[in-house]
Amino acid sequence: MDGSSNPVTQRPLRLGMVGGGRGSLIGGPHRLAARLDGNYVLCAGAFSSNAGTSKASGADLGIDPERCYGDFSEMAKAEAGREDGIEVVSIVTPNHLHAPAAKAFLAAGIHVICDKPLTASLDEAIALKGAVDASDKMFFLTHNYSAYAMVRQARQMVAAGELGEIRSVQVEYPSGWMTEAVEKTSNKQASWRTDPAQAGAGVIADIGTHAWHLARTVSGLQLEELSADLASLVEGRRVDDHAQVLLRFAGGARGILWVSGIALGPENGLRIRIFGSRGALEWAQMDPDALLQSPLGKPRQIIQRAAAGTSPNAERLSRIPAGHPEGYFEAFGNVYRDAAGAIRNKQAGQPSRLADPVYATVDDGVEGMHFIDACLASSASNAAWIDFKGKR
Repeated sequence: MDGSSNPVTQRPLRLGMVGGGRGSLIGGPHRLAARLDGNYVLCAGAFSSNAGTSKASGADLGIDPERCYGDFSEMAKAEAGREDGIEVVSIVTPNHLHAPAAKAFLAAGIHVICDKPLTASLDEAIALKGAVDASDKMFFLTHNYSAYAMVRQARQMVAAGELGEIRSVQVEYPSGWMTEAVEKTSNKQASWRTDPAQAGAGVIADIGTHAWHLARTVSGLQLEELSADLASLVEGRRVDDHAQVLLRFAGGARGILWVSGIALGPENGLRIRIFGSRGALEWAQMDPDALLQSPLGKPRQIIQRAAAGTSPNAERLSRIPAGHPEGYFEAFGNVYRDAAGAIRNKQAGQPSRLADPVYATVDDGVEGMHFIDACLASSASNAAWIDFKGKR
């Protein structure tokens, strides 16, 4: 009964969704990820804070109109009172609604899967962790980029010491969709992502947390200090759209994190490089099936997803043979599959059997919010070095 179990032999978990209605960017990917392995069936939703839009969005998805709500609190209460009520909810709202929605469902006895970042502020994140810890329900954060098969291959190789002593970590996530003032148009995604009240911060929160979680996942290093330079390079923008962060890790390793919404060309250029005393690794989200390895004194080579010799943790995340590309939806599906396995084990009173689950927890989310908060504080102090020890 783990995350890799055969869904055909088990009843799908009853899933609800908060947000993700008409006009949503991320609702569709979450629904596809949930459906990919047959582990969930979508039964209910508060797809919008507007009751009419929520019902219309639910109708698009074939959801019973009586289970399409205009308010997540109403939904949590109603679903908790149903014999066939949802067992887990997926929260895909703007950041400022993550905490209140998650708390409502945890209090109703319902497991939570939440989009990143954890919340819009560090204080909200700490309070939400308290709510999770006080409940007997599970909380999952969807850092899907860390759930690619070859990311887990890289993680295992680093942990096994194949790169020797880690000396440098470089991670970047450039995109160009914010090059113009898109928030001044009818772009719904841009309007809330550039509103400090809803987003909390700009690219350092939206994609910076993905880059940070990827660096932590692969390197396994603990951050000690950071120096951040955040900027709003489009006139009038109220949040950062470009960020450069220097990282100092325990043990002496150094790192660089660069994220941007005004970098034309890369589109979705998430990439990580890990340099050690005996070798290096490089992985790029735009070519996710390939992990580049550069062993000391040997030719550079490509480790291909699903090919002979990959690690067990990478093998279990591959659904189709090598040469048939897997990507964004499959990685998202890996998070949902492992979450389903953990929930089923919880329901059965058993511990998870996965050696390397690909979902992030509320603790990972709090650390991510500490990272955002430290970057904002550093940048506000002319890129001063900020102590990060003990933030996890």
